[in-house]
Amino acid sequence: MANKDTAKAILNAAEELFSEKGFAETSLRNITTKAGVNLAAVNYHFGSKKELIQAVFARFLNSFCQRLDQQVDAYQQQRGSAQPDLNAVLMMLPATALEDDKGVQDELSQRRLGIFMRLLGLAYTQGQGHVRKFLKQEYGTVFNRYMALVTAASPQLSNEERFWRIHFMLGATVFTLSGADSLMAMAQHEFGLTTDISQVFDKLIPFLGAGLQAPG
Repeated sequence: MANKDTAKAILNAAEELFSEKGFAETSLRNITTKAGVNLAAVNYHFGSKKELIQAVFARFLNSFCQRLDQQVDAYQQQRGSAQPDLNAVLMMLPATALEDDKGVQDELSQRRLGIFMRLLGLAYTQGQGHVRKFLKQEYGTVFNRYMALVTAASPQLSNEERFWRIHFMLGATVFTLSGADSLMAMAQHEFGLTTDISQVFDKLIPFLGAGLQAPG
């Protein structure tokens, strides 16, 4: 197996196992067995389990953040000096996340987004402080630019109130997307509705925007 293929196999196995079992519960032996490689390959390509976890996040976020940066530029040019529309700003994230580098939405991008959201939720609930530090260090500039739009779109909130509401929104989003397949199946059973992830976002974003703007 070529070096590039070996690294990809390790990342694929780690991503799947971390999202299914959690970070602490997944051992490097579990990953190497699933990937069909030896432990030396993990050490060679990633150095440690901690760095492998960060690489799993980076694989999704590198291209996502490049596209988000471009979307922020385009939106700022479009709005000029007008106050940002909150729902439009919030929709920028799923619209960017569901597209690949060619601007195409497909089932793979939807599946990968669900996996990423599960991983993000686990990073916050399983004491993976190094992930939060890594995300801030590597992608903080882009997300700070995005959050400046959110702040400008919600001037009635104090920084403290906005902090809490953003994290409540994040929790709702992680819960919804990490179980999106089950949620869509339930909607199909209860109401005969066939939905996709884009339609889930069409329902989720107004809910999140209303929560962020609700009176204190």
